[in-house]
Amino acid sequence: MNKRDFIKSMGGATLGVAALATLPASSAKFGVDSLSKADPVLRRKQAFANIPLVTHEGKVVKFYDDLIKNKTVMINFMYARCGDICPGMTANLRQVQKELGDRVGKDVFMYSISLEPEHDTPEVLKAYAELFHVQPGWTFLTGKKDDVEMLRRQLGFSFTDPAIDKDRSQHIGVVKFGIESLERWGMSPAMGDPKYIAEYLRWMEPNGSRPVLTEMMG
Repeated sequence: MNKRDFIKSMGGATLGVAALATLPASSAKFGVDSLSKADPVLRRKQAFANIPLVTHEGKVVKFYDDLIKNKTVMINFMYARCGDICPGMTANLRQVQKELGDRVGKDVFMYSISLEPEHDTPEVLKAYAELFHVQPGWTFLTGKKDDVEMLRRQLGFSFTDPAIDKDRSQHIGVVKFGIESLERWGMSPAMGDPKYIAEYLRWMEPNGSRPVLTEMMG
């Protein structure tokens, strides 16, 4: 089955809804309160919703505690039935994974979060990951709709114009990357040069050097 046929076949997928139904209620706190601004540990913890999510392997995880705390990460949003942008974006990020090599899963972690959790069950996401030959260290995630929406906005994948913000296709063109412990974050077009994306992630690291665009394009 090719990627286009896979996306079409996902139209009526209903597997795995029980796993999503058993997710615990979120008690995420949105934003950083004034008492935590002077405490970097509390500030970092309150900067991100610690919502429960389910991996494409069916494991329940907490976004902050399990996925990003003290980690270097790359995060994007997608959905399996997206037939235009998502396949190309996922394929491009697979090249980024190759650029980072065996660091992925060890000291760099990649996360793709579904914008259509009501459809994208762990089984659907696992099939999607397998289709793109995703390697260990890159996790696809689903969860409760309201939690995912909160996380999307908190991570900066939103628009002030309500009409644009309702369009899911507007939220899948970029990838967010950063080092949580250093509070360093950036964004890049998800369809950008894979080498360039990987180099900018490395630049954020201690003693990292800024990439030179002309060299990257050469």
